[in-house]
Amino acid sequence: MASHDLGGRHQVVAAMLVRSDAVLLCHRSVDRAWYPDVWDLPGGHMEANETPTQALAREVREELGVTLTGALGDRSFYRATDEFEMRVWIVRRWSGPPANCAPEEHDEIGWFTAKDVLSLRLADSGYRSWIIEALAREDVSPVTTNLREGEEKR
Repeated sequence: MASHDLGGRHQVVAAMLVRSDAVLLCHRSVDRAWYPDVWDLPGGHMEANETPTQALAREVREELGVTLTGALGDRSFYRATDEFEMRVWIVRRWSGPPANCAPEEHDEIGWFTAKDVLSLRLADSGYRSWIIEALAREDVSPVTTNLREGEEKR
């Protein structure tokens, strides 16, 4: 079985690039088949024979033109549904200025504060609390939040 589709679920990775008091989000084009016209984290599907962190580094390089630097550690957030498993890392270190290198996927990228995300249409309902939590963290050590679809953090 390919690593990108374990147990019948798509394997998805995403990065939450954090700079000071803001997180970088990508606006999905209105003509996208899945999740059109919403703000999303940069990332995508794992390819066969990739580890999650290798997939994350590739996706961020392809979509934003940046190179992740430093150890990523364990994922910071996790969402599982019947269709996919998504792993999200908080990333505070990268090289290069982020740019929209995938205009066929995203029509815009931008930096948003915790207050800003309250009014955005996001690709996943869990993003809002994850972003607020990530921006509130002083340290860079990962704290894992695992949620199944429909669960709320306690």
